[in-house]
Amino acid sequence: MDLRTLGDISAVPDPIERARAISRAMTEQQGVTEEAAKIRRGAIAEARENGYSLEQIAKALGVTPGRVSQMRKGPAAQAPTPPVTQGPPVIVQRALPTDPKTRGSVSLFLVEAERQGISPGRRMLYVGPEPAAEHIAACLHVEPGDEVIARRKMMTANDVPVRIATSFFRSDLFAGTRIAEPEFVKPTLQAAIEAQGYAFGHAEETLTARPPTRFEADTLQLDPGEWVVQVLRASYASEGEPIHTLETICSANRHIFTIGQVGGLDEF
Repeated sequence: MDLRTLGDISAVPDPIERARAISRAMTEQQGVTEEAAKIRRGAIAEARENGYSLEQIAKALGVTPGRVSQMRKGPAAQAPTPPVTQGPPVIVQRALPTDPKTRGSVSLFLVEAERQGISPGRRMLYVGPEPAAEHIAACLHVEPGDEVIARRKMMTANDVPVRIATSFFRSDLFAGTRIAEPEFVKPTLQAAIEAQGYAFGHAEETLTARPPTRFEADTLQLDPGEWVVQVLRASYASEGEPIHTLETICSANRHIFTIGQVGGLDEF
């Protein structure tokens, strides 16, 4: 499915026919993707038979050797015997709720990781407009599919990908501001929000454990069967206006979530 096909489908005047057309195209695309993955598995197997190591193949494809192993297995591969459990390559702690001083720092992740003796890294994956998914639209009080501003980045710990964090903002409030510009916002995202005249009121955090999407599995280099934990934080201004929704996708087996209690009310 190329851009021309998408353009033709988006021009279909009847909304039902348009939905049917895109559904058919997505089904066809899924079939092409599965066939392409099959061809890729065959090519990797042939390269191994010709004497190439996993490291050589990984370098040529621009991925890790572990990702090459995952490509070789395919979605339906079954090992004849359970593999020896070696444990995750890195464990990162994620505190909930987040300490206000930590959240107000240059980067919540950088501060938390450094405290744990882990070498953290981050890079921006995307900044720009995108249609709001249903759960994001509910947090920002917009309609599903409405255009919002997305700021998506990936975090690594000791060079291992562990999280994908995406900040969502309403376009009617933040289009044309620093928040809509590419790269990281300096000195902090919080400062940029406050510069627009908003004062923090309250936030709600929701945790959901689920299988990853294909994008999440590829970006986090997850093995088949691994799950993710989605942390959805919706932040509101002092007058109740939805300002910032942060969706953090965490590799489930690379995290420990420490849950804080209200002071003085903890009990066994």
